[in-house]
Amino acid sequence: MNSNSNISKVDTKKPIEQSLQQPTRRDLLKKAMVTSAVFTIVPRHVLGGPGFVAPSDRVHVGVVGVGGRGKENVRDLLNLPDVVVTSIADPAESWDLANFYYKGTAGRVPVAEMITKYYSEKEPNHQVAQYEDFRVMLDQQKELDAILCASPDHNHAYVSIHSMKAGKHVYCEKPLTHNVWEARQVAKVAAETGVATQMGNQGHANDTLRQTVEWVRDGAIGKVLEVHAWAAGSRWNPELKGKPDAQPVPKGLNWDLWLGVREPWEFNSALAPVAWRDFWPFGLGNLGDIGCHDLDSVVWALNLKAPKTVEVYGTGIMNRDIAPHGELGYYHFEKDADQMAVDLFWYGGGLKPKRPSELALDQVLPNRGTLFVGEKGKILCGGAGSSVNLLPKSLDEAYKRPEPSLPRTKGHHREWIDAIKGGPAALSNFAYGARLTEIVLLGCVALRIGKPIEWDYNTMSVKNAPEADAILKESYRQGWEVV
Repeated sequence: MNSNSNISKVDTKKPIEQSLQQPTRRDLLKKAMVTSAVFTIVPRHVLGGPGFVAPSDRVHVGVVGVGGRGKENVRDLLNLPDVVVTSIADPAESWDLANFYYKGTAGRVPVAEMITKYYSEKEPNHQVAQYEDFRVMLDQQKELDAILCASPDHNHAYVSIHSMKAGKHVYCEKPLTHNVWEARQVAKVAAETGVATQMGNQGHANDTLRQTVEWVRDGAIGKVLEVHAWAAGSRWNPELKGKPDAQPVPKGLNWDLWLGVREPWEFNSALAPVAWRDFWPFGLGNLGDIGCHDLDSVVWALNLKAPKTVEVYGTGIMNRDIAPHGELGYYHFEKDADQMAVDLFWYGGGLKPKRPSELALDQVLPNRGTLFVGEKGKILCGGAGSSVNLLPKSLDEAYKRPEPSLPRTKGHHREWIDAIKGGPAALSNFAYGARLTEIVLLGCVALRIGKPIEWDYNTMSVKNAPEADAILKESYRQGWEVV
């Protein structure tokens, strides 16, 4: 254990729920301001909403989960001059990421060192509080304005809801939740608390993705008949056929805290770090990992809310414990209110749709992308909306681009921070993020039960498969209920 670590553990004599209800300095300040303004009409930009941070103030952020994605999120936050990262929480003292694309190390100690080094020149006395348990961080770090959650997927809803109920603005990595019921709950709590939220599907802040949405809505390719989306990602553990055998828990890792809402599973290095995405209790396979990136432009442009039917089939070995190597899926959306009618196809694990005939024979589809097929032409996009191309060339040359109707981005994290400081809501806020996540997760439901599903949005049920109920709303370990 690093002797400089400021690790705080749970006070079992003081319930977390009770401690989270104690007033913060901002609660007291707001109360004082309201009391002194009995006969004065104070505009919203002065008082703000719940947890409002004045534009002149720096936003104090705590980060939950500082593994690979968490470390990358911290780097993004450090680049924002009006943000200060004051505390981090992770069950692991250190994660070795040498075998993953992140490389290097992460976890409490390496990330705290990175933060301290960054601030050392301008703020040599800056201290980063380290915690194993984020709930203790919420309880003790009264200065926190916001929480960024980059934990494994299974704990997203728990962290987000607890943080919002504590009055914190929340940014949560995609997918927003691990099951459909959680998505509904997170959206509900976000609306009730009024905090500023953002889901971490960073491609939503690509201007090319926003152009795609504008072109589709402008009728650039006419009525959209079908959309194809694909991603080359596969399993991290290609040789495994199910739950791995138990291994000793590494020194410096609180495995029980890492499990969080889940019933006990024995530790194995095939699960953590990063590779937990292969296993259904913790991750959601390739579709759950990439879907919120590469289906984003489709859901946004066509205002999709609820598919009528979904069927998804896996490639390679899959069972109750482990996700497949890839997927082939079909979503059918019917016209409903503002929702467009469309057939949506998903290809995972290296599968791709047929190459558009408008491309030359030596032009191949990228490893990730989205293809809109319309009555007049096609729009081909890179992964997470990273590029946009109109096909055929003759249509591209003749098409008069519309004036921008969506704001051009200053950055995905920037939009969240601006929302915290009284600006417009971030465009992938939890109302939208929950809707996109739900659509993605319905594909995972169909995949896991192995047959087409007929979805009833209003009752949140699968009409033809009651066995899906246990996946739509999972069980939780006692004391870790998502409420």
